[in-house]
Amino acid sequence: MAIELLPDWMTGLEEEDVSFIKKFILASGSLKEVAAQYGVTYPTVRLRLDRLIQKIRIGEDTAADPYIATIKRLVVNDKLDFDTAKLLIAEYKRTKGTDLG
Repeated sequence: MAIELLPDWMTGLEEEDVSFIKKFILASGSLKEVAAQYGVTYPTVRLRLDRLIQKIRIGEDTAADPYIATIKRLVVNDKLDFDTAKLLIAEYKRTKGTDLG
């Protein structure tokens, strides 16, 4: 599958995310079955799904503002803490607002 054939929301996903989506679909959306396949608890799979949902939403926001989408993606991937992200986004918006005026 060529990258240019992927929908925009999928381009930011990692290979393991796509594998999870495949398992989820093949399990007919059963988180219990996916948990059994991975050998983890239901809450663990639920958290994984919630993070994947966040990644997809962030991917949809990328076109609107790639910088903010990147910051959000770093938070979702635990590479940046939430408070720092809020400060970076606020400063970016403030600077961007003053550049326009």
